[in-house]
Amino acid sequence: MLRASAVGEEAGIPSSTLVCEGFLGLAAASSVGLGMPNLPVALVPGHTGVQSDEVLRRNILGVTLDRVVENLMRPPSEPLIDDEPGARDVVCRGSFEEINEYFEANDLSDGLPIVPPTRDKVEAFLRCTDRDPDEVLGILLPDNRAATVWSVAVNGVMAGCRPEYMPVLIALIEAMADPYYGVEHSGNTPGGETLIILNGPIIKELGFNYTQGVMRDGFRANTSVGRFWRLYLRNVAGFLPHKNDKATFGNTWRVVVAENEDVLAKIGWEPNSAEFGYPAGSNTVTIARYTGGNHISSVSGSTPERLMPYIDDAMVRQYSWQLMFTVGQGMGTLRPLVLLSPIIAETIASWGWSKRDLKQHLYDHARLSADQFSRILRDWTLKPTWDLQQEHMLGRIPKVFHESDDPNRLVPLVWEPDDYMIAVTGDLMRNSIYIFAHNGVLGYPTGKEIRLPKNWNALLDKARRKA
Repeated sequence: MLRASAVGEEAGIPSSTLVCEGFLGLAAASSVGLGMPNLPVALVPGHTGVQSDEVLRRNILGVTLDRVVENLMRPPSEPLIDDEPGARDVVCRGSFEEINEYFEANDLSDGLPIVPPTRDKVEAFLRCTDRDPDEVLGILLPDNRAATVWSVAVNGVMAGCRPEYMPVLIALIEAMADPYYGVEHSGNTPGGETLIILNGPIIKELGFNYTQGVMRDGFRANTSVGRFWRLYLRNVAGFLPHKNDKATFGNTWRVVVAENEDVLAKIGWEPNSAEFGYPAGSNTVTIARYTGGNHISSVSGSTPERLMPYIDDAMVRQYSWQLMFTVGQGMGTLRPLVLLSPIIAETIASWGWSKRDLKQHLYDHARLSADQFSRILRDWTLKPTWDLQQEHMLGRIPKVFHESDDPNRLVPLVWEPDDYMIAVTGDLMRNSIYIFAHNGVLGYPTGKEIRLPKNWNALLDKARRKA
């Protein structure tokens, strides 16, 4: 609503945005990002979701209404905008400890010590790309700040990355700035966190872990690049807890997950990057936001028919309110992700199954009754769109969701088999899977190619000699 208010105020139309008590800080921070820190807001005490009709009426009439009238009857106060330092300004000098104290005090770190981004260190990163340091990769909401190659290098240094990770970092920020991804939703209520999936020869060239413990910290490439993502969201996009980041509980950042392309080549499956049109052998990053996940152990059986019931059941159990991204707010934007350990993927593939076959099986068998599907949206999450018959009759959802009036008919979790995403990684000899709950349109999967500099091989050789 603040964006609509900003448009109205710019056009000379008075506005007043209703803001629940817990979101006043977010409203203030968002207004600064919109370039209008004086946008008029009217407080709604407490949270309407847990108030009776009587309490809500008393609050609106006793508190909110007067402020709405006041906002509409008088011009906003004069805006006060703090100037930011220039991109190359030195903002602090001192010891390692003094610099870290400064960065923490000014909301420029994630609570862990950072590597001070000295000019020498930043320039070492810039030597690992052919891109101009001032090139703008995109404008990031909510702060409307330009994402530049220079700021990528600065935050890469701070996160503890090696200079040769720079092409990966640039590709990630190009993905972050892609409108399809929806970076502006990075601080929403469920606290979804981005998962980065890496493909291509660069996995081995830079030493990313792609086997046992692939989602565990402890491997510098996986860990520092994951930390870089969160630092960039804070320092450039502007997602700070208690301000623009309104996650109820939140998640910490995730380390990078690299696919096991040796196993993929062995079983003839295409890499995750094929989802975005990149052939095997391409260096790519994929990002998507997930609200959580679950590890399923001891997935047992020697055939797909014996293994798939574990995966179908785990998939259905992982999804509840996220169905609003299938029918409702997101309309067909739910993209569940399954990580298969290599031995599970090899067993399924040994019976001639492709990734597409696996997706089709999930589409056909990971299903809920239509009554249960509607009830999750109508009764348990109070979503306005839940009637599968009505949505089908209006042509807004596929026919598969209303092939009869039987409330016990089974309906899929997604619109199409290809909405499922499959990645192969993790311990070579464990029979496990991991299901991620996707955040739908509020973090849609986005892939980007990693563009390497012309002297890439020489840079790698030099880095290996220094290691």
